[in-house]
Amino acid sequence: MGVGKSTVGQMLADRLGVGYRDTDDDIVAEHGRTIAEIFVDEGEPAFRAIEKQAVHRALAEHDGVLALGGGAILDADTRALLAGQRVAYLSMDVEEAVKRTGLNAARPLLAVNPRKQWRELMEARRHLYEGVATAVVATDGRTPEEVTQAALDALELKDV
Repeated sequence: MGVGKSTVGQMLADRLGVGYRDTDDDIVAEHGRTIAEIFVDEGEPAFRAIEKQAVHRALAEHDGVLALGGGAILDADTRALLAGQRVAYLSMDVEEAVKRTGLNAARPLLAVNPRKQWRELMEARRHLYEGVATAVVATDGRTPEEVTQAALDALELKDV
């Protein structure tokens, strides 16, 4: 959350001369509601099922840069589909998350005691992110341009 996946993803796509797609945007477009609204109205299990379907569809249809929501890797089938793909895990610490997002109520999983919940989410997910990642790119204290270059370097990709 707030790591810069949309900004960096678009910049990567531009630098590589390929398309960009974000599965969160796909979900919002298909369902006509924000992620937070779906999450609150239907609950996390229902949202995760919607997310899984969106990610699997995007992986099958899109061959450019694809940004996934932070919880997409919770699904074992999704992790299996990511195996063999070039995957960048954009990481940051809690202090950077506070600066970037304020850890506000628009993030349903962080509605109560956001710092504690963010830490718990990361403790539960970090090994999953690292398990699917080809490269881990730290974003703390870096501009989007610096993160984009670091991702290109770490994934051994060349600009067009």
